[in-house]
Amino acid sequence: MPAPIRLRELIRTIRTARTQAEEREMIQKECAAIRSSFREEDNTYRCRNVAKLLYMHMLGYPAHFGQLECLKLIASQKFTDKRIGYLGAMLLLDERQDVHLLMTNCIKNDLNHSTQYVQGLALCTLGCMGSSEMCRDLAGEVEKLLKTSNSYLRKKAALCAVHVIRKVPELMEMFLPATKNLLSEKNHGVLHTSVVLLTEMCERSPDMLSHFRKLVPQLVRILKNLIMSGYSPEHDVSGISDPFLQVRILRLLRILGKSDDDSSEAMNDILAQVATNTETSKNVGNAILYETVLTIMDIKSESGLRVLAINILGRFLLNNDKNIRYVALTSLLKTVQTDHNAVQRHRSTIVDCLKDLDVSIKRRAMELSFALVNGNNIRGMMKELLYFLDSCDPEFKADCASGVFLAAEKYAPSKRWHIDTIMRVLTTAGSYVRDDSVPNLIQLITNSVEMHAYTVQRLYKALLDDISQQPLVQVASWCIGEYGDLLVSGQCEEEEPIQVTEDEVLDVLEGLLVSNLSTPVTRGYSLTAIMKLSTRFSSVNRIKKVVSIYGSSIDVELQQRAVEYNALFKKYDHMRPALLERMPIMEKTATNGPTEIVQTNGETEPSVVETKHLPPVTQPANQANDLLDLLGGNDVPVIQTTMPTKPASAGGELLDLLGDLSLSGGPTPAPAPSVPTSQPSFLLDGLTSQPLFNDIATAAIPPMTAYHKNGLKIDFTFERANPNPNVAVITIHASNSTEADMTEFVFQAAVPKTFQLQLLSPSSNVVPALNQGTVTQVIRVLNPQKQQLRMRIKLTYTLKGSPVQDLAEVNNFPPQSWQ
Repeated sequence: MPAPIRLRELIRTIRTARTQAEEREMIQKECAAIRSSFREEDNTYRCRNVAKLLYMHMLGYPAHFGQLECLKLIASQKFTDKRIGYLGAMLLLDERQDVHLLMTNCIKNDLNHSTQYVQGLALCTLGCMGSSEMCRDLAGEVEKLLKTSNSYLRKKAALCAVHVIRKVPELMEMFLPATKNLLSEKNHGVLHTSVVLLTEMCERSPDMLSHFRKLVPQLVRILKNLIMSGYSPEHDVSGISDPFLQVRILRLLRILGKSDDDSSEAMNDILAQVATNTETSKNVGNAILYETVLTIMDIKSESGLRVLAINILGRFLLNNDKNIRYVALTSLLKTVQTDHNAVQRHRSTIVDCLKDLDVSIKRRAMELSFALVNGNNIRGMMKELLYFLDSCDPEFKADCASGVFLAAEKYAPSKRWHIDTIMRVLTTAGSYVRDDSVPNLIQLITNSVEMHAYTVQRLYKALLDDISQQPLVQVASWCIGEYGDLLVSGQCEEEEPIQVTEDEVLDVLEGLLVSNLSTPVTRGYSLTAIMKLSTRFSSVNRIKKVVSIYGSSIDVELQQRAVEYNALFKKYDHMRPALLERMPIMEKTATNGPTEIVQTNGETEPSVVETKHLPPVTQPANQANDLLDLLGGNDVPVIQTTMPTKPASAGGELLDLLGDLSLSGGPTPAPAPSVPTSQPSFLLDGLTSQPLFNDIATAAIPPMTAYHKNGLKIDFTFERANPNPNVAVITIHASNSTEADMTEFVFQAAVPKTFQLQLLSPSSNVVPALNQGTVTQVIRVLNPQKQQLRMRIKLTYTLKGSPVQDLAEVNNFPPQSWQ
């Protein structure tokens, strides 16, 4: 058989192919020749054939038939064969294929080989694709090589140890003795891999973290030597000595100094030196400075050092590189809550980033600008943000409008300014605002009694200019219906009143009813406004005609309104003035009660303030542990929920919320009467034939707070389904007291095996900020054995661009919900 072509010739031939079909034909022809060679057990050219096969694999063609040939090359005594064999194993094999287990013995022999380069090949392969079984079998050999004096092998053994720890974390303690002398090594390669190994161990084990905190002075000394050392051509990158090692040490210091005063104190000085001595003209220096800033912000650093870190980020904002500007904005957004005043100094630079052409930078600058708004700078910041709203792309308008609404509600210097700002948003981006912006603005206008004439005049002018922004048109229609008499009388004192007649006002509203731009909801607002004006204007006959016309509208909603208003004119005309009088001042109901801040391990958690001190409720430990681990994690905090007391029932018996728990060993209440056993056993029976809520019995079951943490509050309300008393219907109400919306909100629940649970779709996946609304979701729980209800919940959402996930157990359900 003729000798196969060399790899170089194959590459040259494939590159001459003009079409993909021609290339595919060449590959198939060569693969056939390689298969024939493999079948004939041709040892002479096996290495060459596997090398060509690896090149084809890199081009995306199947090469799995060469896996066993790689194992044969690994078993060869020639170094060139072993090198290609191990490379093929790393590319063609992984732990999902059983073939890789055949390599274990060869790797073990090569780890004990007399040649360091063969040992290095075995370490690289094990560290790249070793399975947990291989790692367990070969960890001892890796640990021996980690103690050797050969720096070439030590650095490879350290990286291999990182892979072993990731695959089999319980083997971590085996490598602990070998780490003692790693940081004393002069070789930078060994130092680098040693720091990677220590970082991995600290991240995976709190015990290791405590153990390695004593190494902080040694790490500080290494970092200081790197900064102060002169020019070293072996490690120099753009004038900086080994920046890769510096970055790794800074990351390890960040982990060791977090939540530890002594370690943080030991590294304050060196961090200040790195921050002030690092050259910023090259990207290498910026990378080190960025890691330094992250370390300063994560440890318990001094206030002056934190200001220095924020000033570095401020300098990043002036950099021409877009990536550096984006990194700076993202970092400032994370630190703005803890170092608000220091970030405020860079406000003008941040606002300038709103004009950047890059959409990612604009979005981060917008989020950071809203985070910087306070009572002192509200006017200036809103001016800039409204200018940005005018000119930004449509993808930004919704988030920007929502942010302006929240900031204006929180920091408005006056009611007139507040109304003007919201109207400006509705005029520029009315089609992009949230659904609740219309009722919120109506409530604001209603409660600002002295601004009614000014507001209705401004809205009337806006209607004359543009009727395409539907939320603006809806608010204007409502205000004209309420305060049309003030508009016609010209009582506005804040600005020069306009002369408007009743017919002109009605012409505008009728124009909205027939406009193609108006949505059905807007037409409903307009018709109701015209009806209200029948008690404020003298043109009652014209209004009657308009209302009667829409009594036959094809829009069912509009038709129903018109029919009811006609009936009001004909049968109940004496009641019309009272029914259509002005709306009273609306009181905004708070969805969250008063909270107090509880310090827990340095973090603040709001907890509900109880009006009465209820006796503590203790759950048996075995009950909490019996709950199925359906959502992952066993170390979940058990939430002792607080339930408001319920007034006495009509029968005069006060519902004792804690009576069924037998806290003092007293007699327990009588058991609930037995229910027929003919009820359907499956949770979903009957859902298809009848609506969910038609057969809910309103039993006296008190509500409860199931979760309250990080601004998110989950309340449970309970009802009982009539067709099946064993089914409890739980409605969750999720509210958000933080300043930003919680997006991508997902609520999940799990119950023990004796229960069955059905989770219906939520009302929304966005929990509005500042308790502006709630997300509701219905849970149906089948409890045929009447056991105490226990539940594990999992909450997932995104807050200010960061994903949040939390688990909790809810064990303190009111007895009425499960008895």
